[in-house]
Amino acid sequence: MSPRTESFDLAVSGASFTGMALALAAARAFDGQLTVALIERAALAGAVAPGARAFAISAASQRMLAALGVWQAVANEAEPVVAIDITDSSLEAGVRPIVLSYDNHVEAGEPATHIVPADSITAAMQAAVARERSIRVIAPAEVLGFKAQAMTATLELSNGQTITAALCAAAEGRTSALRDQAGIKSVRWSYDQVGIVTVVAHERPHGGRAVQHFLPAGPFAILPLKGNRSCITWSENASEAEWILALDDAHFLEEVDQRFGGRLGQLTLEGRRQSWPLELHLARSYSAPRLAVIGDAAHGVHPIAGQGLNLGLRDAAALIDVVADAARLGLDIGAAPVLERYEQWRRFDSTVSALSFDGLNRLFSNDSTVLRAVRDAGLGMVDRLPSLKQAFVKEASGLSGKLPRLLKGEPV
Repeated sequence: MSPRTESFDLAVSGASFTGMALALAAARAFDGQLTVALIERAALAGAVAPGARAFAISAASQRMLAALGVWQAVANEAEPVVAIDITDSSLEAGVRPIVLSYDNHVEAGEPATHIVPADSITAAMQAAVARERSIRVIAPAEVLGFKAQAMTATLELSNGQTITAALCAAAEGRTSALRDQAGIKSVRWSYDQVGIVTVVAHERPHGGRAVQHFLPAGPFAILPLKGNRSCITWSENASEAEWILALDDAHFLEEVDQRFGGRLGQLTLEGRRQSWPLELHLARSYSAPRLAVIGDAAHGVHPIAGQGLNLGLRDAAALIDVVADAARLGLDIGAAPVLERYEQWRRFDSTVSALSFDGLNRLFSNDSTVLRAVRDAGLGMVDRLPSLKQAFVKEASGLSGKLPRLLKGEPV
């Protein structure tokens, strides 16, 4: 090895939420005995700038973050969602009648979802990573070359360094260079929609209720934050979004208010607005020799159900489960059977989820009177079936199906 070569057990490319969660899970599962390289294109040091985004953290993800020592740092910023109201109307409708409403709790009164500002989670995860001596953050750096060998993989980095690892994980997001270098292709298509997020303050308290307005251009979600504040997650036609985003704050707020429904009184903007083009993509494989693909590198989903981060945390939890099982048997953690087990566990679930969200968006993002009548009849039927509503809540909580240990709040 050259003087610039270092060896690790696990190399994670991308300090995304999923990448940091995997690094933390590896450090905790092995009490610091497993060496981890966390490679990120930007330095992690310094304060995290406030942003407009917030995430719907499922009950299972909350248990995982608690087990990783992260939830304790964000709990004061987390707003439990006590109930969800759904409407389906035209943009011009003066009143948005609720067609489906349900309680958002699972067993023992536990909220199925909390809304947490993205910058709070970022700061908490970065602080937790910094406390782990077995995690070596290599930043700023990117992976320029990847080569899998019999017992290790070699990564060539943009800072001139070379590292080797028994197992690598691609966690850089939708444009994952490591995934592409491993020869993994993706299926993808773009929506004619742009995602817009912002935070508003409102005159009346939200009471912990989230609202999903289904509008012809796409879903408009109102996610409760601490205080009389909410995060708006808004899918809009790309052509409309262009001029809406170009508006000054006063006129932009008018567009928000038109969609908001008037239920919480006068609105004011808090902070900036953010936007991004919406697309769906699915990696054709979640593994390659010595490589696992996780989070948005594996699956990019429509934000209609707010499950993107939760799916990524499920990937990290499943991967560390199979890695820990292999290591405790004295097996190679990057061997093909370990990666095959991870792929079998996660690929079907995330593919079904991605296609379900795609179908929901296509079903509700139109202005067809006939389709709206059919949709509203279906939602009204669900509204009269408590057991079906409870099944939906449990699915959204992430507590259904075969769960990795971390999603149950158990140590690995």
